Amino acid sequence: MNAVFFIGLTVFLVVVQTVILPSFSWFSQCFDLLIINVLFLSFNVSHYSVVFAILVIGCIMDSISGVPFCYHIFSYLWIYIIVRIARQLLFQRSLIFTYIISLVAVCIEHGLLLFSMFVSQGSTVFRDFNFGLLIRQELWAVVLIPPGVWFVTVCWHNWIFIAKFLQKQMAQKSRG
Repeated sequence: MNAVFFIGLTVFLVVVQTVILPSFSWFSQCFDLLIINVLFLSFNVSHYSVVFAILVIGCIMDSISGVPFCYHIFSYLWIYIIVRIARQLLFQRSLIFTYIISLVAVCIEHGLLLFSMFVSQGSTVFRDFNFGLLIRQELWAVVLIPPGVWFVTVCWHNWIFIAKFLQKQMAQKSRG
């Protein structure tokens, strides 16, 4: 049942990011919404299947975006690794940690993009790189990622409650 929730969340975020948000001028250059999904998985699920789920999410985004293949896979894996290490060494879970990791996640994506452009174009890329976009996405990340992770966590807990309730109802009907 958890896989159904994660698949539904991923499809919902992909549709919102690729179809709905670009039609609004304020959100046309918003950060990658699937960072919310990756952070949710990093915070709430401790099974090793999370790495596989992150690989699938990255493949989906790599296939529909115009960036080099494995860009999203690497950025999502780095976000996951940093969150897991930071949770073990520094914090367990706090609102400040969520804000900090939101900023770091957007910086990781832009850092990988800057690195790939540096490799292909040389040192002139630093002059041409859109740092204004990075700042706008950082601001949107601080505003939207922590409430987004909180909302997805609440929805997930409700999903688990409903799934257990339905399983009990089906078990009672099959007995009777």
